[in-house]
Amino acid sequence: MPPSPLTPYEWLISASGQDWLTRAALLRAEGLTDLKIGEVLRSELESEQAALVLTQLDLRQRAAAKFAHPDRMCFTRAGLEQSTSEEIARYRAERYRDYGNIHDLCCGIGGDLIGLAALGNPTTAVDIDPVHLLLAEYNARSVTGATDIRPILSDVREVEILPEDAVFIDPARRSERGRMRGYESEPPLEWALDLADRAAAVGIKAAPGFPHDLVPDGWELELIALGHDVKEAVLWSPALTTTPRRATVIAVGVPASLIPTAGDEVPVRDVRPGDWLLDLNPAVTNAGLVQDLARCIGTERIDPEIGFLVSDRAIETPFASCWRVIDVLPWHEKRIKQALKTHDIGPIDIRRRGLPGEVNTITKRLRGTGQRRAMIAMTRMQGAPTAIICAAPSMARTEYY
Repeated sequence: MPPSPLTPYEWLISASGQDWLTRAALLRAEGLTDLKIGEVLRSELESEQAALVLTQLDLRQRAAAKFAHPDRMCFTRAGLEQSTSEEIARYRAERYRDYGNIHDLCCGIGGDLIGLAALGNPTTAVDIDPVHLLLAEYNARSVTGATDIRPILSDVREVEILPEDAVFIDPARRSERGRMRGYESEPPLEWALDLADRAAAVGIKAAPGFPHDLVPDGWELELIALGHDVKEAVLWSPALTTTPRRATVIAVGVPASLIPTAGDEVPVRDVRPGDWLLDLNPAVTNAGLVQDLARCIGTERIDPEIGFLVSDRAIETPFASCWRVIDVLPWHEKRIKQALKTHDIGPIDIRRRGLPGEVNTITKRLRGTGQRRAMIAMTRMQGAPTAIICAAPSMARTEYY
């Protein structure tokens, strides 16, 4: 009989495995190379165990970008890559606070389970992968101290869901052959949506570019970003819905949400030197809330189809970065290079919206030799290809306020 895939990970989460992880981490902190650490480990452990410990050291280091306590957790490479960051999981879990039993379907290594278990409510974790299920329970218990977690090794379609239960599901968008096409998933979106007929409340994680026309009537589509990076979309069933669309930005652990607002069409105008250009968070543009943000903060648009706004004053908002405009000209590379020389600009960052082109290649062609850094909006202004040159923050403070 072949060995169980669980065996190495059962050892890893045991007291012995955790002791070896701690010892290996201390050796690395003392400056030993991984080659030397491997020699120490293999002198007392089986080769598979030694390799697993070294792998965990690397995964815990990478996991610090997603989790507050990676040193208390264990991972697989695929599980870490596909997991939800802890900040998003804890924010999202708040919608489930009033539900007695919560099912985390397709739980993976437990990124979402950590947020749900932290509520203190009974939580059921379901996954078809025995290693991921083992690690999900271990990670959630280790991080939150929760005791009421029930793991179920199963295809999620075979699990009993009661009418009073709440469900969160993160359908797989990768198979053994790689990433699935379009918005295919396993289980399919249709099956996940139908959970709303069986459970009290349902949340479905989806890709950030999820099409609005696939959202059922009465459901909410929420786009969630960490800082300026949009990470995911979530579909909320009617029981959890408060608005048709929402853009949420989590910065320094603090979430801010934007929802649709009523009002007149936001005016469009040209950008001029001395204006402030607002580069919108992709959560706002993906949620289709550009005009809604403009109405909330009192700005105008530069084009009916573009996610840049313009203001005659500096505006601080979690939903956009604000840049001081120093020059505006048609998109013509020779003219742009001359303008950069005039403004003593060398390093540049390009934000492309509405025009084709490979940003890295264009950046190399345009980069100047000056001392100052700038941002260039590569975009359309009332339909015309345009370069909007903006001062970097320090440059804006010293020269353009």
